[in-house]
Amino acid sequence: MVRSLWSAATGMNGQQANIDVISNNLSNVNTGGFKQQRVEFEDLMYQTVKLAGTPATEDTVVPVGVQMGAGVKVGATSRIFSQGQLQASGGNSDLAINGEGFFRVQQYDGTFAYTRDGTFKVDLSGNLVSNNGLRVIPEITLPQPEATESTLTISRDGRVSVRLPGNSDTTEIGQLQLFRFPNAMGLEALGDNLYRVSSASGNAIPGRPGFEGMGTTLHKFLEMSNVSVVNEMVQMIVAQRAYEFNSKAIQTSDNMLSTAANLKR
Repeated sequence: MVRSLWSAATGMNGQQANIDVISNNLSNVNTGGFKQQRVEFEDLMYQTVKLAGTPATEDTVVPVGVQMGAGVKVGATSRIFSQGQLQASGGNSDLAINGEGFFRVQQYDGTFAYTRDGTFKVDLSGNLVSNNGLRVIPEITLPQPEATESTLTISRDGRVSVRLPGNSDTTEIGQLQLFRFPNAMGLEALGDNLYRVSSASGNAIPGRPGFEGMGTTLHKFLEMSNVSVVNEMVQMIVAQRAYEFNSKAIQTSDNMLSTAANLKR
């Protein structure tokens, strides 16, 4: 009975973690480029009371052993990198990736981070930057003061062009690159819609949009979150019920212990 108390307690802890992840998914339902997380559970170690295959008599063995489980634990919180809905934004520096790949930005300490959020801006120096002012790498710089954000055009294969005053034709000023990973689920989330390379993700593999398995870049579009509110609400109900079942198991075990303790009375 004591084992059931601890097993049910691990179940409640696991479902609390599940609710935490679901709540984070729902809170980011309107976050551009956000990728939903999923909790994956693992059973804990087992106590072997009787080992399968133990001799029962001279001629027979025990066909099935006796093992008592110790509960559950959170094994991983996987991130699902499925395509989010593409939404026309009208912003002249907005970009969406249709398919595989990440944009690369340079952080303030000089290291690189990766994002699916294409809500870019043009800063006062003409550089294409993220919402937090991080430069897109390879750097894209508009000629100053001739070119402005409104003159910017970006093709599906990542070629960046501007239309200069007095010139009817566009002038190409740079080429965007996308980056993919052997194991994107292994990326470390930093917040601010950014991810960092880890030993599990593998090194970034650069490529031109639309080539070598990379997605294409869509100008004046944004990729929205891939969170499904309906699915998350269903998962929340399932997690809530599982939490209640585990709490009921604790109450039942407590009642059984109380009954056993009161046998002498």
